Amino acid sequence: MTGHDPRAIEIDTTKPHPARMYDWFLGGKDNYPVDEEMARQLLALDARGRDMARVNRAFMHRATRWLAENGVRQFLDIGSGIPTEPNLHQIAQGTAPDARIVYCDNDPIVLAHAAALLRSTPQGATEYIQADARKPEAILEEAGRVLDFDRPIALSLLALLHFLDDEDGAAELVDRLVERLAPGSYLVLSHTTGDFDPERAAEASAMYRARGMTLRLRSHAEFTTFFDGLELVEPGVSLSADWHPELGEVVEVPGDEPIPGYAGVARKP
Repeated sequence: MTGHDPRAIEIDTTKPHPARMYDWFLGGKDNYPVDEEMARQLLALDARGRDMARVNRAFMHRATRWLAENGVRQFLDIGSGIPTEPNLHQIAQGTAPDARIVYCDNDPIVLAHAAALLRSTPQGATEYIQADARKPEAILEEAGRVLDFDRPIALSLLALLHFLDDEDGAAELVDRLVERLAPGSYLVLSHTTGDFDPERAAEASAMYRARGMTLRLRSHAEFTTFFDGLELVEPGVSLSADWHPELGEVVEVPGDEPIPGYAGVARKP
């Protein structure tokens, strides 16, 4: 692991953190009462909070499997979150045992459990970087110790960009990371949207702001701009649940209302 000594972890339990709330939605135990409190408030606003997390996780499984089956052997997952099996490296190495994976997150509790992310196959490798996604240069430098940036890499920013506002440089972050990737690399994104219920989305964003956090729910058009200059894999930008469901890991959600999240995978020419 790079970045910090896990024995010197300081976790702030006085305010919620998105990674720990995501863990709670997925049924994990690595969260605190403050995370559960806000997660339950979000559930009161939209009872499908757990379904949203599960649908996003299932998309990650399908996209990673598709990439490995299509020859990708290097993965950089920024905003990896608390380990929840199967993790990205388990999916990738299940298809390609020689795959090399680097995870990155900024929540100290992820560092505390990062050993679960380092159980690589003998043929491959996994590494964890403790770093802020808004500091791409530091991430690229550390990731370069494990990954060969002269060869294709799958860059994943899953359920991350909606925590970065435009003023925080969300587009610039994606551009800088993609710029460093070799031709034939892929960008994998998922993002929550307010397209289907703007009023409820605005309430959720206000809830985050009240706790000093950002929730920027972008439209289909706004999300699609992150892929500018890249070649979208069919079916292009779609609802997360609709991206290659034939690959398995599809979450059955009750009701007809769509889970409000977009996803896409695109190749760098």
